[in-house]
Formats: sequence, C-alpha cells, structure tokens
Amino acid sequence: MKFVPHRYQDYAIDKVIDTEAIALLLEMGLGKTVITLTALERLLFDLFDSERVLIIAPLRVAEDTWARETAKWDHLQHLRISKVLGPKTKREQALEAPADLYIINRENVPWLVSHYGKHWPFDTVVIDELSSFKSSKAQRFRALRKVRPLIRRIIGLTGTPAPNGLHDLWAPVYLLDQGERLGKTVTGFRDRYFTPGQRNGHVVYEWKAKEESEQRVYDAISDITVSMKAEDWLELPEKVERTVPVPLTPAARDLYKKLEKDLLLEYEDADVVATTAAVLSNKLRQMASGAVYDEDRGIKEIHTAKLDALEDIIEAANGKPIMIFYEFKHSLARIQQRFPQARILRKGADGNEDIRAWNNNEIPILLLHPQSAGHGLNLQESSCQTVVWYDQIWSLEYYQQANARVYRQGQTRRIVVLRLAAENTMDEETVAALERKETGQEALMQAVKARIERVRR
Repeated sequence: MKFVPHRYQDYAIDKVIDTEAIALLLEMGLGKTVITLTALERLLFDLFDSERVLIIAPLRVAEDTWARETAKWDHLQHLRISKVLGPKTKREQALEAPADLYIINRENVPWLVSHYGKHWPFDTVVIDELSSFKSSKAQRFRALRKVRPLIRRIIGLTGTPAPNGLHDLWAPVYLLDQGERLGKTVTGFRDRYFTPGQRNGHVVYEWKAKEESEQRVYDAISDITVSMKAEDWLELPEKVERTVPVPLTPAARDLYKKLEKDLLLEYEDADVVATTAAVLSNKLRQMASGAVYDEDRGIKEIHTAKLDALEDIIEAANGKPIMIFYEFKHSLARIQQRFPQARILRKGADGNEDIRAWNNNEIPILLLHPQSAGHGLNLQESSCQTVVWYDQIWSLEYYQQANARVYRQGQTRRIVVLRLAAENTMDEETVAALERKETGQEALMQAVKARIERVRR
C-alpha cells in the first residue's frame, strides 16, 4: 500500500528527524508507528544518521504490530526486522541476525542491558508506550538509564504521557534528555514542582503540584515534544461515553456493606477477608461486579445484576458485534458461562486469527483484558459500535488505549462506550477517579500541542 501522509504526519516525521531526543504524544489512531518507521527508514537509508535501531514495546505489539506495519506500506517493505523475543537462546540468536530494526519487549530490557554492558550497540532507540517507563524505581527504567549516555537518538511514543498526574513525567523525560529539563533526580523534581501532602513521619504518600507547576513543566519540555489530538486531525465519527448505573439487590447490598464495615464475610468453607485498605478496595470492586475471591481463591457469587444489564445491552445491539473489557478472572468466567458465544482474544498466532475473525464480523462478542489488549491492536474494521466495560479499572492509560482499539483511524461508525457501574459502590469511585485523571491528561496534551498551521505559515 502506498503511504500518503497527512499533513500532521509529515510534520511529525520531520520533527523526529530534526530532533535527537523526541516524544511523540500522539493520541491513539494518529499513526505513531508508521510515522516512526518512515522517519527511521530515512535516517537509515537516506541520511545515514542511524546505524542500529532498537524498538522497545509491549509484548503483543513487539510480536505483531511493528512487523505488520512494515509489511503493510510499500516504502517500508525492505526494512529487515529481528524480534528479540522468547527464550534466552532465541533472543541471543535474534541479536546476531542481520537486521535494520531489533524489537524487544520491555520486560527484557534489563536482560538486554546486562547482555551488552558497556558495549551497547544501539545508537537509536524507540520506546513504544513511553509512559510505561514512568516509575523511576522500575528495573526497566534503571537499566535503560545506565546505557542512556550511549544512545544518540531516542524516540518516545505514547498517547497518555501522564496517566496518573504530573509526577509521572520525570522518568520518561529523563530518558529523553538525561535530566536537562526536569532535573537529574526525581527528588529534585518533586522539591521544585511539588509540596508534600499526606505523610507518615518521613514517608510522603501524596505530592501536590505547586501553583503554576503544570505550565512550568509543560514549557520546559515543549521543545522535545510533539502533541496532537485525533479530533484535530482526523474526521472520526462520534464517540459517546456513558456510565450505566446498575442497582444491586438488597441482599447483595447488605453483603457489600458488611465487608466494607467489618472487613470480613463469613462462609462455612472459606471466608472473604480484607486485611488492608488496598485489599478491601479490590474486594469491593469485585463484589460490585458480582463475585469475590475468598481466602482460598474460591469464588463467592454475590449478584447477577451486571450480567443482566449486559444481556440487555447485547439484545439491544441486534446482532452487531460487541467488545467487552473485564479485569477479574471470575468476571470472565461468569460472562462466558452466561454467553457461550463470547470469545476471548488468544495469544500468538491464534490471537492473530482472532483479530482477523473479529474484523470480518465472525465473532459476535469479544472479551478482552485491558492490559493484554491495550496497545497496538487494530480492531476497528468490524461492525462493532458498542464497547462495554464490565469491570471498572483505575488506569486511565489502559482505559484510553483499550477504547482506541475500535475508535481510531479507519473507523466509520459511531462508537458507544458503556461503563457498567454498580450503584453506591467502588465502581462509582473508580469512574470518578478516571475522569479526574483525564482532566490532567487533557491539560498536558493541550499545553504542548503542535501548532502546525502556525509553523507552516
């Protein structure tokens, strides 16, 4: 297929070529992958400015998306790809194979850094989903930080640069500029832009941004970021997001309140126990969805209210495919039991066949976990117009990325996203938290948005 870039894609390609450390903060569906591949192809073969390229990506994306995009476009088909995946011996063989692009999943970054040590061979590194390096304590960040001085070009890609707030920006930006803009340490970053909130002695649990900190941070990184929103550049159909309140039965409500108050539900075989606030929050979200794990990992069913609501939604779809996101395994099992026609997205080659079948309307109900289907999957070619969140999740990044599997470039139908929220439960708290996070995300995207028309003029 011939690649005819949109104006914003031309701009982004030029920006990648002209900037040795760059973050493309492009919303889902704007074509981050083909933009990056086109820039890399020019750097490798036209400008001779890159020699050996490493791409770090989520596992499923590393397995499929980059190779598929390369094969899709005429101008990229000569690029040789080596997938550094699987067992150690297979990864080592892939590193020895002649290739232009070497692709590794982010979990193996520490191994890769240890494997090469001071003899790091990659002058250009692409980090697909840069926000997954937001923790300065994570092994993947610490490993990449060691070899960052040996990397000349680095390209970060994400649609959700600060999924949980401003504090998520320090580590990703450090990998870009080695601390030039936001400071050499996360402690210095916090001292400069935040004040401590809740604390227990010397342990601070919450950091609050100082007045005007957001704008100062955005200004500081604006020269190495390109930010664009899909609504500004793509003529996408309408997307409607709606919370569907699900009333619980009195019996289910009583059980929910009892666990919330007593941290214990007693059963003859095994009790449901919440030992900490975090465990309690998780148990309450499970109960809101209809079942909860006991202390022996058995399942205690609480209600069928969400299953009943889901049945109404499926009936209203009149045979059109429906995509359903779940978080808990017992939710998956109960949905499959109620709706035997539902299919789960499998892994590897089987997963690729599932994607083909879904896009050809051969799967009536597709069940997805947001963490396994949140990045890189193109599922917009089916007739699906309804996305249902059966379980509510805390992560804005996974929520936005998961919805973007169908609401992206190439979609021609209106999409309705329905969040099933049990009334007066943690579901409502979770939805509200996502909306608060989305407000902060929008502020970041707007602050560093590329003013392409002005630049062109």
